[in-house]
Amino acid sequence: MNISRTQSLEDTLIENIKKRQNNYVETSHLIHDNPEIGNEEYFASQQLIRLLEESGFKVDTHIPEHPTAFKARKSSNKPGPIIGYLAEYDALPELGHACGHNIIGTASIAAAIAIGEVLPHTGGEVVVLGTPAEEGGPNGSAKGTFVKHGLVDELDACMMVHPLGRTSGSAPTLAVDPVDFEFFGKSAHAASNPEDGINALDAVLQLYNGLNALRQHVTDDVRIHGVILDGGSAPNIVPDYARARFYLRAATREKCDRLTNKAENIAKGAAAMTGASYKMTHIQNGVDNFKVTPRFDKVFQEKITALGENYYKDRKGLGSTDAGNISQVVPTIHPYIKIGRESLIAHTDAFREAARSPQGDEALIKGAIALAQTGLELLTHPQLLKEIHLEYQTL
Repeated sequence: MNISRTQSLEDTLIENIKKRQNNYVETSHLIHDNPEIGNEEYFASQQLIRLLEESGFKVDTHIPEHPTAFKARKSSNKPGPIIGYLAEYDALPELGHACGHNIIGTASIAAAIAIGEVLPHTGGEVVVLGTPAEEGGPNGSAKGTFVKHGLVDELDACMMVHPLGRTSGSAPTLAVDPVDFEFFGKSAHAASNPEDGINALDAVLQLYNGLNALRQHVTDDVRIHGVILDGGSAPNIVPDYARARFYLRAATREKCDRLTNKAENIAKGAAAMTGASYKMTHIQNGVDNFKVTPRFDKVFQEKITALGENYYKDRKGLGSTDAGNISQVVPTIHPYIKIGRESLIAHTDAFREAARSPQGDEALIKGAIALAQTGLELLTHPQLLKEIHLEYQTL
């Protein structure tokens, strides 16, 4: 495809998004004003689905295990790549949209709708994956479910953009296993017959201390953090049940698996020391580390800097995201876009306010345009997509 033709299609993308920008900002605000935690995002998912269906997308809401998930697609009926966009829309308990998922979901569907308008000229397909519960929690990290059921296997590339304090590229993240440890003992009166009791709380404390000691003997990438969720009901009753939740993180899935195995061995030891029995439960999908594809990121960088954003290349990976699961299957980008001051930290009140601010609204539109332009590059330049895949295979 010649340069003038590609430029004409880019103009079409930009015009499509700007023509609808008030609608997209309104959608982002509505989702922000009605925060829903993971797997309960009925309002948010319906807002995004409605916009997609109005633009000719076929939407499948029968995604295993997640009632608020969806997969939407629009086809040109001509051969070409299948480009995927990731939509997140869950909020944090108590904090609301303090991670800006109202922006993420809306930007992805805005980009996909714009790409859908040019598919008759480019060929190929565009797919939106509506992925609940990115923040985790019970049955959380739905992208892991999409991978498990092969719902991303058809994609040639996948992308999203995340709000932050400055605009930057994708970064490595940590794999994580969120696990519950339950201990089962035997209740007794703590004063009159303590010898008849088996203290489940003691087992949790031994587990906690054991994991704390383990921190001395791990590599720098490992993170172990947890809380005690249940430790008994009254001081004069020997607790017959106690529960703790830990997030076990490491740089790769393989290292995380080994860490989780060590943690379970400590739980076994805690049970043996106290006489309790134990159960370890993965409360959600395991989250994989994010696999960065620099050639792919560079395309987005070119587009977002052309829109006037200052782009930082030195972002370090922090925390975890289930976009990592997607990145292990298909080349994926997860860049960041500035929505406030550089010191802005996610999961805070200040970040929540920034996600509904004029700068947040501007980032939504810029992010959508850059995502759409990136998708167009992949649709119209087969050699570029080939280069991305070749690099991805060597990572």
